[in-house]
Amino acid sequence: MEKKKSSNQKKRRRRRRKQRELILKASLVGVLLIILAVILVLAFRGGKDKTQTADKDSGKKQEQQQEDSEAAEEEQKEKQRQLLMAQADLQAAQYDYDAAMATLNSIEGAAEDEEIQQKLTQIQQTKDSCTPVNMNEVTHIFYHSLVVDPEKGFAGNDSIAAGFKQWMTTVDEFNKITQSMYDKGYVMVSLHDLVEQTVDADGTVHFKPATIMLPPGKKAYVLSLDDLCYYHSYDNRGIASKIVLDENGKPTCEYIQSDGTVVTGPYDCVPLMDAFVEQHPDASYRGAKGIIALTGYNGILGYRTDGVYNTAVPEEDPEHFFLSSDQQKWLDEHPDFNWDEECAEAKKVADAMKADGWEFASHTWGHQHVADISYDKLVRDTERWAKYVAPLVGGTDTIIFAHGQDLTSGPDYTPDNEKFSYLKSQGFNFYCNVDSTQYWLKIEDNYLRMGRRNLDGYRLWQDAHGTESKTSDLFDAREVLDPRRTDVPDL
Repeated sequence: MEKKKSSNQKKRRRRRRKQRELILKASLVGVLLIILAVILVLAFRGGKDKTQTADKDSGKKQEQQQEDSEAAEEEQKEKQRQLLMAQADLQAAQYDYDAAMATLNSIEGAAEDEEIQQKLTQIQQTKDSCTPVNMNEVTHIFYHSLVVDPEKGFAGNDSIAAGFKQWMTTVDEFNKITQSMYDKGYVMVSLHDLVEQTVDADGTVHFKPATIMLPPGKKAYVLSLDDLCYYHSYDNRGIASKIVLDENGKPTCEYIQSDGTVVTGPYDCVPLMDAFVEQHPDASYRGAKGIIALTGYNGILGYRTDGVYNTAVPEEDPEHFFLSSDQQKWLDEHPDFNWDEECAEAKKVADAMKADGWEFASHTWGHQHVADISYDKLVRDTERWAKYVAPLVGGTDTIIFAHGQDLTSGPDYTPDNEKFSYLKSQGFNFYCNVDSTQYWLKIEDNYLRMGRRNLDGYRLWQDAHGTESKTSDLFDAREVLDPRRTDVPDL
């Protein structure tokens, strides 16, 4: 009996252990399930939060990109607005009022822009105040190359020094004249601004006086430059050596100093006038500059572009055109000279000058006395200019006579003047001489003639030391005359 009782007790203890073990295992499983559930919930929530965060970040990024794009677009619009505003300011300053107003009206939102509307009103008021220029009171001045160093240019008793003292103006004199004329209200216009031109179907040109409108107190003038070729005879005489382009592609001058050092800068009329107009845009009518009269026998603009320098090709007319001693000397000193490259460089410079408002004219190829030479010589000379100069400057319809001569001393060019008829057949419609009068302009149906005033050493000296000044309407010669100019000998 005792044994049976003990056996039953053991069985009951085993069952209780197993029950406890089952309960423990079940509890552990339950705990594990709970933990797993928590993990799954947390994972789900975390994933959802990350998705929401990512979506939120993506939205913010898109919003930021949109804002950045809109800001960049607004910035670009403002830059364009400022550029157009500056362009309009320049156009208005240079008396092209219609163009200025068109530029302003092209700006997006111009109709609602108070600043633009104020400018439009101001420009219209200025335009309305303008009066037409009297074409019979347009003066025409001209210079030769400027003397940079008078101590070199005027040194000695040779014919070059005497010529420089007579014909040349110094850089200081030029600057003073330019400033004085600006202060007196003079505005530079193109020779071509003086006429309205029409062309028939057969190419016949017709002229009539143009209308130039300027504000009260403003006066129009034409500027021309003779012999901008930098002849060999100018070497080492205190004159620039050539026109070159600066780092911005703008015309400037090369100058060779006494020690042989080559420098660049505003050593002649072209870069000096460019700089002046940049600082005083109202000194120029619609961007006009001067007209440059070129010969060709030593090349143009300091480049040796005439056919005689092209030693690879024999000259077709050695009787009339041949290498001079100074040309041969120059070639000997430049054994690597390439004529084609020289012409290409000269053309590039001429193109840049035209882009800056400068124009070109014939001065005859050989600096000829057109009234004295024969008809045949004029033809040969003109053909040579057309062959070696015209292609580099883009041709021209203007001839500015050398030595101040004209085709006739009479008031008109007539069909029986064979030299005029020939030049007209070659496309020349504008003709300028030198008469030193204040005004002389003649506009006919098929040509324009204009007299010019020499602002050179001779004129400055005479006006500064004489009893009567022919330039007092432009400047005071006593204030302009360079103190380094001590005399002007007769030639």
